[in-house]
Amino acid sequence: MADKPAIRAEGQRLLDAFRAAGAVPVEADILQPAEALLDLYGEDIRARAYVTADPLRGEMMLRPDFTVPVVQMHMAGGAEPARYAYLGEVFRRQERPGARASEYLQAGFELFDRADPPAADAEVFACIHAALAPLGLRAVTGDIGILADAVRGLSTTERRKAALMRHIWRPGRFRRLLDRFGGRAAPDPRRAALIERLAADTPEALIAAAGPLIGKRAANEIAARCTALLEDAAEPAIPAPEVETVEAILALRAKAPAALEALRGHAAAMPALAPAVARLAARHAALAARGVDVAALDFEAAYGRTTMEYYDGFVFGLLAGDDMPPVATGGRYDALTAVLGQGRAIPAVGGVIRPGLVAALGGLR
Repeated sequence: MADKPAIRAEGQRLLDAFRAAGAVPVEADILQPAEALLDLYGEDIRARAYVTADPLRGEMMLRPDFTVPVVQMHMAGGAEPARYAYLGEVFRRQERPGARASEYLQAGFELFDRADPPAADAEVFACIHAALAPLGLRAVTGDIGILADAVRGLSTTERRKAALMRHIWRPGRFRRLLDRFGGRAAPDPRRAALIERLAADTPEALIAAAGPLIGKRAANEIAARCTALLEDAAEPAIPAPEVETVEAILALRAKAPAALEALRGHAAAMPALAPAVARLAARHAALAARGVDVAALDFEAAYGRTTMEYYDGFVFGLLAGDDMPPVATGGRYDALTAVLGQGRAIPAVGGVIRPGLVAALGGLR
């Protein structure tokens, strides 16, 4: 591993490249409020955050990344459009010694612009891709929005769609729900017995017979959950062709042009995919206009599902090999700006680079 001065030098070179692209350097506090932010990160980050109690400010955490604090800063009063760059340490607790770094330098570029989201995606990717070009990394792209649009287009209840949407970033749980809602899961005797018991009497009578309430749920909440379980059990399965389309999307791995054609075929069978496919085509055109060889890009429709849960559209990574974490990652997070904007929102996309990995690969010079 390179020494800290060498890593800092690589980080400064990256920061200078982002500034040359029009980004304004910004800082973020190392200690961040924990309560509001932990829910915005994926399970992996939440499990590895350093959390502490501050007698004056309550529960706090060491900064696990920069994107959320930068979005907070922008939504509090940033001008539009805006480009930001940063360089600093992030902290992530590890369960095993030597598994990964618990503290490392992160450089990043964030773009807030509502005029042309595909062009903004292309700008961020092209900037990071060009900065790391000397390393010869493999670029992989994806789009969380394609899977989300597929879920929204399913012929099923809004409750089932909402459950699938909640677990898009949890592949195992998503698969189990899709199998159950699609009628493919093996019979669950315990669930069948529960449904039979719930159908035998009113929720209120079952609650009364169970004895004193234990826990934080009120009786009306328990009754509503019982009703929801019964209603879901009576729902027909999601049509098999629709389940197969979702499965085909999840399995899609190809060069970007071939992936686009495959998705166009799926959109013919599931019209809800058409807007996401159109966005993908526009992004490819914008990337090509910035000199990116789109034909050489790998596309994986499931890419990014186990990283940050605030990504909701375009995602990408620049990879050196299977034995090393991604050197750079990024994506679109429009919904995050709405969550932190208190009623306001703006399309936004960004990416981060690990200067330590850049240095370990020989650096940019």
